[in-house]
Amino acid sequence: MPSLGKIARRTFLIGSAAIAGGVAFGVYAAQRPFANPNLDDLPKGSASFNPWVIIDSDKITLIATHADKGQGIFSAQAAMIAEELDVDLDQVEISFGVPDKAYYNRAAIDVMAGFPMYDNSPTAETVRGFLGGIVKLALPLMATGGSSAVPDSYDKLRQAGATARETLKLAASQQSGVPVEQLKTERGAVILPDGSEIAYTALAGAAAGITPMADIPLRDPKQWRILGKPMERADMVEKSTGTLTYGIDFRTEGMLHATIKVNPRQGGAMVGFDASEAEGMPGVKKIVEITGGVAVIADNTWRAIQAAEAIEFDWGEAPYPAEQDAHWELLSNTFTDAHLNAEARVEGDVEAAEGEEVVGEYRSPYIAHAPLEPLNATILVGENRVDIWTGHQIQQYVEQFVAEITGVDQENVHLHNMFIGGSFGHRLEFDFVKQAAEIANQMRGTPIQMTYSREEDFAHDFPRHITMGRGVAKVKDGKVTALDIQIAGQSVMRSQMGRMGMSLPGPDAQLHEGAWDAPNFNLPNLRVRSYRTEALAPVSSWRAVGAGPNVFIYETLLDEAIHKAGADPLAERIRLMGHEPSVKVLEAVGEMCSWTGPNIGEGRGRGVAYGFSFGVPVATIVEVTATDAGIKLDKAWVAADVGKVIDPVNLENLAQGGTIFGLGHAINCEITYADGMAEQTNYHDHEGMRLYQCPEIAFRPLEIGTKIRGFGEPPIPPSAPALGNAIFAATGQRIREMPFYKHIDFV
Repeated sequence: MPSLGKIARRTFLIGSAAIAGGVAFGVYAAQRPFANPNLDDLPKGSASFNPWVIIDSDKITLIATHADKGQGIFSAQAAMIAEELDVDLDQVEISFGVPDKAYYNRAAIDVMAGFPMYDNSPTAETVRGFLGGIVKLALPLMATGGSSAVPDSYDKLRQAGATARETLKLAASQQSGVPVEQLKTERGAVILPDGSEIAYTALAGAAAGITPMADIPLRDPKQWRILGKPMERADMVEKSTGTLTYGIDFRTEGMLHATIKVNPRQGGAMVGFDASEAEGMPGVKKIVEITGGVAVIADNTWRAIQAAEAIEFDWGEAPYPAEQDAHWELLSNTFTDAHLNAEARVEGDVEAAEGEEVVGEYRSPYIAHAPLEPLNATILVGENRVDIWTGHQIQQYVEQFVAEITGVDQENVHLHNMFIGGSFGHRLEFDFVKQAAEIANQMRGTPIQMTYSREEDFAHDFPRHITMGRGVAKVKDGKVTALDIQIAGQSVMRSQMGRMGMSLPGPDAQLHEGAWDAPNFNLPNLRVRSYRTEALAPVSSWRAVGAGPNVFIYETLLDEAIHKAGADPLAERIRLMGHEPSVKVLEAVGEMCSWTGPNIGEGRGRGVAYGFSFGVPVATIVEVTATDAGIKLDKAWVAADVGKVIDPVNLENLAQGGTIFGLGHAINCEITYADGMAEQTNYHDHEGMRLYQCPEIAFRPLEIGTKIRGFGEPPIPPSAPALGNAIFAATGQRIREMPFYKHIDFV
């Protein structure tokens, strides 16, 4: 594993700080669990053994706090609890619960430790443990993101189910007089030796008076009834029948509808406006000013949007370059010591390494999140209470920001988190919630549902950061001997955290994520540096964040070097890889497609790429045919090591969906600026992949790693370079810039 240069120095400093912080905060305090929020208003005769299980005389409720934006975590969380609780999912209700620090995301803390996620050494684990304690006490963040929901939930939710199960058995023992060790559980009931049953719901009152059991041994996966097997998602029937209530579907008595118009030059001011025409349009109730723009309140969303379009505005200038070419020029000038974000990895000596050089420059554009459900929130502001109905990935901050805007104490602000119709990172932002709160605060006593128009959603997206990469590779004797990679872009975390009123000390790891932690341990010379500019358009986390553009840079340069060396693209990647799970993943994807090389016939080619992100090694091979009309995507094969499979059906869906997402955006999508405004306004010019373009996708999961990992994002990074490498194999044309359609046609 890498242990030289900057990695060693950084991890030593972080480790020392974490240990010192652990002592300062108190190790024992960090290990104590937070209070159970369900106990505050628990009805008499009900039992809540921990923050995730509530049982009363009528029903069993499982709390699934991670936000579900289509990735299936709502069901997965419930299944983890149900596995140990011995209930089936058709016996329970599932709730998103209430925002509370008890639900802080432990797995999300691991990425802050400064170690590659494949590093499970005692030092790395010690630092993660201490850092986890510090962050838990200082900032217990309830959040969904970074493919962390499954690893965060896996142990604690199974333990929650086991705790409830054993406590219910103890209650049954006290009630029946039968020793606990003679009792069993099955389908929501305690089974006595004579075969008679006592339903969990009948034991709730008695169990409420018992101190919950702790440290229950978890079942061996060989004993699993639910986990690891194909399961029907709990929301599948409602989604299939159109009856699931997303935030945009929410309705309540007396509700009015609103939309907003804010300066399309992100961060620019509103100099003035004329709403005289809009005020007299049908259904319009009121037009109010909000930060940076105005809101129209009407009797339905369509009328609000139509009226908003009738308002004339005088907008201020953008606080970033007005034209797209200037963005690229500024980025090109960022490769200087003054802009150095981090020398993230140094192995060997890339400058002294001998060999023939391969030089390339690579570009990834701004890309919109563009979820199917436009941003929306419904808020009712009363005298001493505020209710919010929306879907969000950082629930506690929603309540905090709304409390600040309305002046209502945060303890009286209540978020009812809802299903999200796609996010890809946009529901980590708070602008739409703040705007809805400003509107509702001026309409106290009336529930206001604020919905963006599709055009406003595009105009006010904080897109994926623009990236430029420059690389030099060296080859000698048929082998790749060195890679020197420089990456320039905006700091995603600084931009995003700044809008939350927070700051990021030190470098932003997302600027080199997916490149610095590539486990090519057998590559003798490797250097990865990242450079940062703050002078471009505001950006945000986009599905796979830094790994998306950086794996494209790394794997395209590597493919060029392998071609120059005359080596096989798959075999050379395997040779360079010193990480056993990654080797197995590459071998598996080659086996899946019966790999014989990149060239498989006239005008036909295959490209391979590897990506390591969020702790998951993924290998992708794409096969294409060059036709007279353009490139046709024929097939794709994906292999990944996730540590442990929770639901093979959902995992395959994530693999296929993520690959389609990565390929479609690589082919077709970008956001460009003209006169300070995003030129793309709807799906017609940011369309992703069409159904007829989609290749057949095969997937193979491996279970090698010692830790379970999430899979919402890892399939995306290798998709684009695998396609680009396949196009080169089929046509001889090397594409170094996304979107690819600018350089080659697709059918």
